[in-house]
Amino acid sequence: MARDGAAYVCQSCGAVHTKWAGQCVACSAWNTLVEELGSRPPGALAPTKATKARGLSFMGLESETLTPPRIETGLAEFDRVCGGGVVPGSAVLIGGDPGVGKSTLLLQVCAEAAARGASCAYISGEEAAEQIRARAGRMGYSRAPVSLAAETAIRDILDGLKRDRFDLVVIDSIQTLWSDNHEAGPGSVTQVRACVAELVRLAKKQNCAILLVGHVTKDGQIAGPRVVEHMVDAVLSFEGERGYPFRILRAAKNRFGATDEIGVFEMGETGLRQVHNPSALFLGDSGQRAAGAAVFAGMEGSRPVLVEFQALAAPSAYGTPRRAVVGWDSGRLAMVLAVLEARCGLSFAGRDVYLNVAGGLRINEPAADLAAAAALASSALDVALPQDCVVFGEVSLSGEIRSVCRMEARLKEAAKLGFKRALAPSGAADGAPIPVAGVSRLAEAIRRIGEEDWKA
Repeated sequence: MARDGAAYVCQSCGAVHTKWAGQCVACSAWNTLVEELGSRPPGALAPTKATKARGLSFMGLESETLTPPRIETGLAEFDRVCGGGVVPGSAVLIGGDPGVGKSTLLLQVCAEAAARGASCAYISGEEAAEQIRARAGRMGYSRAPVSLAAETAIRDILDGLKRDRFDLVVIDSIQTLWSDNHEAGPGSVTQVRACVAELVRLAKKQNCAILLVGHVTKDGQIAGPRVVEHMVDAVLSFEGERGYPFRILRAAKNRFGATDEIGVFEMGETGLRQVHNPSALFLGDSGQRAAGAAVFAGMEGSRPVLVEFQALAAPSAYGTPRRAVVGWDSGRLAMVLAVLEARCGLSFAGRDVYLNVAGGLRINEPAADLAAAAALASSALDVALPQDCVVFGEVSLSGEIRSVCRMEARLKEAAKLGFKRALAPSGAADGAPIPVAGVSRLAEAIRRIGEEDWKA
């Protein structure tokens, strides 16, 4: 029987239970319920003294106050993802796999912003101050006016930030913080929720921007209760494939900007280098294009990005052919294969199919359907696409090629990088800067790939 004022909180999802059980009914995790004093089940009100209600004061939408200027950190790729810079009084949560470079990125953000006149503080709960100084020295920021501290007690951190006001504060990381008001250990659901709430409250009160580093689980989700992502103003994800130097910064939530922008960085010995032209980086310096390769003209937010789709259709040695995909949706691959077989007469029944997006970039938009289909058909027919050709378009289940957004911007980026032609939906030919082979059906696009006069 639970004691008075005690509840059992799931350390995986944050669900509150009135009594202990072996399995959480919310997330089905086993042995994750921990007794926490002072917690209350959902819907229970905290005991308070009887006070007279003050009521609400309403106001209109019009305001005479100007929007405060953003803090430009000096890293254009980081500012792009944040919506043009970090907003004073905002709380930004940044997650990523271990070793991807979260601490390096935020130390670089602090140093660049401090060089522009912003007062910055870097508080680490994972490293000592000497370790941070050593990293700053390798990156060339040993003389940057950044205030360092190594602390995990939230009470001491709040006292220090109230005493010395800063424009930009980095907390690395929220899973290491602990509050003496709760008995749970650091990194638990209760501690993470309580510490983030205190930091967000401080950011709003002092009008300072706080960047929070969050650990991720093996599924790629930020560890801790999901309510933390609702409490902050922006949630950024720092991604990178092992074996590639490229790092992608994405916004999953942003109250002050778009959520489809990306920032591209390259990890080097001296830190992260901004990549202002990711198309040239992802395409590389390849020679004659081989069979099974197609260059896709995609969009990441407002930025056009060209990337190579690589496909291989090989005879299968087993009864069940294998389907492997890296950088694209496996369900989308199954759909494109079905359309190629049903509408174009290409059979992949006895073949293993492998599809890869070069460079470690992950493509999510439907406009990549035609590029994937062209790469698969090129590999199955053993016919190479022209070296100077880009491909984009959405494929429907009926085999129709549908128009996609921002077709002119895609073609302009291709022309800037030296491409001379495009295989795209019919509507893309109007006012295009390069010749477009407009197609309305997938079967027509496959026939066009095998035409010798088009490849010449």
